[in-house]
Amino acid sequence: MNKLQSDEALTRVTLDASRRNIPIEIVPRDKVRSLEEAADAMGISTSALLKTLVIKRADGTFVFALIPGGRKLDWAKLRGVMGVNKLSLPSSDIAWDVTHYESGTITPFGSHTVLPVYVDASVFEEPVPEQIGLGSGDRAHGLLVRAKDLVSGFDATIADISIPE
Repeated sequence: MNKLQSDEALTRVTLDASRRNIPIEIVPRDKVRSLEEAADAMGISTSALLKTLVIKRADGTFVFALIPGGRKLDWAKLRGVMGVNKLSLPSSDIAWDVTHYESGTITPFGSHTVLPVYVDASVFEEPVPEQIGLGSGDRAHGLLVRAKDLVSGFDATIADISIPE
């Protein structure tokens, strides 16, 4: 990603957050090689750092599934919550087409296509983190937001959709 793409991604993220009235903090960070490094760089625990997955429904539409670090998507649970029989993880090229973000930087904020958001219920287990971290659309930055603000701003569904890794 070149600097122009990086600036454009961060602009889309901040404008979307502003339109949704969601306070966010963009956090500069060095390149990271692991979940632990990414969480450290953002000053949060690994369980407060969420990966944003683009999930494809059988009808060709997509949703976001947000899963905390240390957990993985439970396909059966997500299918049950959504009331569908088939879901899949699209290729990174398809995820790019849907979001205009590179894999590893994907966030619901400023996505090219507005998608329904599902947040794993474990995010809200005690102790609830003050802030959660997400991708920012840019590898050199992370995004911090209060979980409740994310849920209300996106009208997200909170559901048990993951299991420990």
